[in-house]
Amino acid sequence: MTQQRTIAFSPPDITQAEVDAVTEALRSGWITTGPRTKRFEERLAAFMGTPRVAALNSATAALACALRALGVGPGDEVITSAYTYTASASCICHVGARPVLCDVAPGSFEMDPELLASLVGPRTRAVIPVDLGGVMIDYDTLDAALRTAQKRWRPTSERQEHLGRVPIVADAAHSLGAARHGRASGTVADLSAVSFHAVKNLTTAEGGALTWRAGAFDDEALYRDLMLMSLHGQTKDALAKTKAGAWEYDIAFPGWKCNMNELSAALGLTQLDRYPQLLARRRALVARYEQRLTGSRVQLLGHYALDDREAHTPGLLSDDQAAQLRAREAAAPRGHASSGHLLIARVEGLDVEGRNRLIESLAAAGVAANVHYKPLPLLSAYRNLGYRPADFPHALAMFQNEVTLPLHTLLSDDDVDYVCDTLLDLLGSAQG
Repeated sequence: MTQQRTIAFSPPDITQAEVDAVTEALRSGWITTGPRTKRFEERLAAFMGTPRVAALNSATAALACALRALGVGPGDEVITSAYTYTASASCICHVGARPVLCDVAPGSFEMDPELLASLVGPRTRAVIPVDLGGVMIDYDTLDAALRTAQKRWRPTSERQEHLGRVPIVADAAHSLGAARHGRASGTVADLSAVSFHAVKNLTTAEGGALTWRAGAFDDEALYRDLMLMSLHGQTKDALAKTKAGAWEYDIAFPGWKCNMNELSAALGLTQLDRYPQLLARRRALVARYEQRLTGSRVQLLGHYALDDREAHTPGLLSDDQAAQLRAREAAAPRGHASSGHLLIARVEGLDVEGRNRLIESLAAAGVAANVHYKPLPLLSAYRNLGYRPADFPHALAMFQNEVTLPLHTLLSDDDVDYVCDTLLDLLGSAQG
């Protein structure tokens, strides 16, 4: 009989290198936004293949800043998925706009493109798709759907008008290092928000970033606006004000406070050094789960669907190699490679109560499992906005038997085997 283990759900992978980097930042005497933060932005932009990156204190702040940069505000509408975490929708409320929820397609975690197109109206200012679990959505299909609704859309800002269709602001919180159709996360949507929360593949403890595709905007102007938004609208950050006689500043507008600090950036820089190896390990763990659970009642989210895996995983390569692969986009246009963030599973034959009992039984056996996510119409905040769960049947169907299993780089192969054996034993007992 296998001895019981304790398998945590998603602890951070922190080594001595991260500890040393944060300690060095503390001892430097400079701990708010400074040179490490700017270096983190530069290296992250190079890794993602995007023109600029604005480092912030969360992906939620990044989404809100993206909407503000597009001129979204009171009286406007922004469409997002009904199947997501609240951050994809709460950012819409933060700027004073109204979230419009779109059901997912049958049997899918992605928004139904036809339904999405039907929701576009004269007040629509943006759409926020969600790269759930680390798998990029099909942005080509999304773009095509939005263009069918072009006549009903009315741009209200220069940046909206420049894009020529409803702006796409990706909730890419999970997908750093992922690719689809040969294009890396961050390079496809007009703007993309990334998360560095404690449970993310790359963590800064708390943190996020906003980036955008090449050619979408005036890079320097947008970056300057984002920096102003993140620091009260102040025209000089703390680092600039330290120069002799350079105390003078102005407040361009009443801004917000969501800048990244040096400790987070120091942590992020070290994690970024390790990130290709972390992605590779996640891919190996996903493959082991797939091998062990094939043929069972457990259906896993498809993290990799590739004719040529290497050609679709720029996050595992050097910046130069990744750039070469992006230039060969047409090599295998149907493939995708996830960042391997969440091991999202659906268990055939289970309803909500059965799913919840399964998670409790896994916990009793030492395996921490979770659910990603509770559809927004099931939550009080969005029911209070008038959304009824019954109007989102496909999201509810995906939710009722969803279980998220542990997936993190501190797992051993034996840990994965233990999780799978425990899960299959429990399902076998339930079936019997």
